Amino acid sequence: MRASIGRTGACWDSAVAESFFATLKNEMYHRHRFATKARAGFAVVDYNEVFYNRIRMHSTLGYCTPARTLQDYRCTATVA
Repeated sequence: MRASIGRTGACWDSAVAESFFATLKNEMYHRHRFATKARAGFAVVDYNEVFYNRIRMHSTLGYCTPARTLQDYRCTATVA
């Protein structure tokens, strides 16, 4: 990862990260209560690795999952 080189406060500076964290909060975090920080951490990892990447459809990816998009990309990159 590289640090952002944009000006502080630029609207496109961290838009992707902010969008992901908003989705995480709305779809997972605000719907549960966690007994410990560790449980919350495990829930975030589970949401990201299982639901967000493998099950949840993304409109920007043509309503495919990120895992499927990566698999398709690797298949076409290998053939080409």
